[in-house]
Amino acid sequence: MIDNASNFILEAHNVVRRFGAFLAVDDVSFAVKRGSVHALIGPNGAGKTTFFNVLSKFLQPSSGRIVFDGEDISRTEPSLVARRGLVRSFQISAVFQTMTVLENVKVALQSARGNSFDFWESGKILNRYDQRARELLELVGLTDRADVLASQLAYGRKRSLEIATTLALEPKMLLLDEPTAGMGTEDIDRMIALIRQVAKGKTVLMVEHNLSVVSSLSDQISVLARGKLIASGDYNSVANDPLVKKAYMGSGHA
Repeated sequence: MIDNASNFILEAHNVVRRFGAFLAVDDVSFAVKRGSVHALIGPNGAGKTTFFNVLSKFLQPSSGRIVFDGEDISRTEPSLVARRGLVRSFQISAVFQTMTVLENVKVALQSARGNSFDFWESGKILNRYDQRARELLELVGLTDRADVLASQLAYGRKRSLEIATTLALEPKMLLLDEPTAGMGTEDIDRMIALIRQVAKGKTVLMVEHNLSVVSSLSDQISVLARGKLIASGDYNSVANDPLVKKAYMGSGHA
């Protein structure tokens, strides 16, 4: 049972997800505090990706409840969940490759206002979003690439663009799926700084394998193993938890 629910923006209550006879998520109760950065980690096969997909509603729970900002979203479609402010970015960058960086953000801003296909009719439709789009590009460090095709961006900068398009949807909470996956050290450092910046005034839940990123950013960490939640707490408490050492790392470090 989760206490003081008003302190939490996202809650899972006894969530189960099965694939036939396979139990991928096993009776997990979990909560994310408002205004925090919360990391979800675990070894390969732990069920964290499945659980993340259930929380973001790209998979339905087999049983249990999910509550976002006080509303039960257990059976709500992902698009409606996003309109309520729970917005997910993906491990593989999802941008329009043949549009410019600025156009990508304008489309996201326009889509957030419910007219997803107006931009096909006239370029003038998007011009009203120019100022806000440029503000978002400045936030993510892409001002000097506004007129560059998205396909020409380096991988790390594409991820920054994806963050900008996610922010265009005006989320209350960001779900980040492996935000530093495939990045070199310079891009990782840039992404850490970006997440720290955009997390101001918002809530972030991320799945992340890089533990230096987790330790740098996270207020709270939850660890899954074999579909079960085995530990939650700050980085030091989780790193020293015997179950985490055994199930997640095996080496005595987390």
